[in-house]
Amino acid sequence: MTTVEVTGSHVPAWRGGFGRLWSAAVVSRFGDALRTAALPLLAVSLTDRPLLIASVTACGYLPWIIFGLLGGAVADRVDQRRAMWTVDAVRGLLVAAFAVAVALGHASIPLLIALAFALTTLQTLFDNASTALLPALVDRAALGSANARLMTGQKIAGGLMGTPVVPLLIAAGAAVPFVADAGTFLLAAALVASLRITAPERAPGPAGSTLRGEIADGLRTLWRDRPLRGLCAATALCNIGMGALIATLVVLVTGWLDAGTAGYAAATTAFTVGGLAGGAVNRRITTRLGPMRSVLLAGLVQTGALVVMGSVRSLIAVVAALGVFGFMSMLWNVNTTTLMQQRAPADMLGRVSSAFRTLAVAGAPLGALLGGAAATAWGLNTPALLTAVFFVLSVLALIPAVKPDVPVVALEDDATTARVTG
Repeated sequence: MTTVEVTGSHVPAWRGGFGRLWSAAVVSRFGDALRTAALPLLAVSLTDRPLLIASVTACGYLPWIIFGLLGGAVADRVDQRRAMWTVDAVRGLLVAAFAVAVALGHASIPLLIALAFALTTLQTLFDNASTALLPALVDRAALGSANARLMTGQKIAGGLMGTPVVPLLIAAGAAVPFVADAGTFLLAAALVASLRITAPERAPGPAGSTLRGEIADGLRTLWRDRPLRGLCAATALCNIGMGALIATLVVLVTGWLDAGTAGYAAATTAFTVGGLAGGAVNRRITTRLGPMRSVLLAGLVQTGALVVMGSVRSLIAVVAALGVFGFMSMLWNVNTTTLMQQRAPADMLGRVSSAFRTLAVAGAPLGALLGGAAATAWGLNTPALLTAVFFVLSVLALIPAVKPDVPVVALEDDATTARVTG
């Protein structure tokens, strides 16, 4: 565990475990970008019904509601490195099989829904294990920089390198993006498997301990930490809107703006470029405002960007708004993840992470369906305006949690009372 001090703060060392984890995350994100951009385009080629297209996104969120809490509890029990590479290997095989089906002309909306559901089910274990593994690779003081570097690298690979080439890959064959995605999953699995770290010592659980009881401990810990509780509520409201926006962005750009596949690639690339800029200046903004106020600022600015997306019928305006939206999304995500890793007890990080994610994502499937219904009933631009409403509610939910120097809350050994630790 090595860090280098730079101007009074700590940054993670590239050599060793963090560098390999970063490489695996970047490689995997490149493939994810190919798949997530290709799936809605494939769906549009199969149906012109917005609600059916949105259902693919909605079913991609459902596993977090069904399996998210279980994934966090399992992540706290198992070797996190082994869990991550095993999951990536299985996901690689699933996407490879899907690519074969697409190449043979067997693509259908039900098959797209099944793939989205299966991949996200596996992701519930992978993401919680990844969140819990990072503090074992870098010092606590370096977590903010490590998360910013991970997310920035993923943005570069996913947006600047991945999404813009999807139209070219699709032109070579509808299955090609999925073949590439399968390869990146397998390469990422190999990189994670090559990590040489010692699994942290875990105290044996109390007699009679069950997964249900451990999940409840994670939920109680999240509830008793006021900043994390506020962040979770705010993120949950955001994600209802994001479900609507993500599920219908392709029809907003290709339908309402009539900008075609190239316009859709430009819009998603703008989001990525904005995210890169946000990652580059995240530390400066957070140092000046603090992590909670930085998240509040992000929510306010994103609300304005969403109003532009839904009211200005111009590709240039939407691209610019998505750039600003991406900038603030990076600020929100980096600070939220870092706060979770810093405030949750080390031996409960998987469960706290899963509780946060599950509660935060729970409304996204509903949002995706609401977005599809709104686009059908009132116009293809209305999901963006609906998302803006949920962001306003999110900011209101976040305001009570914005207070400096709030102490960390952890469970006592009997898991029934809370104690305050510095």
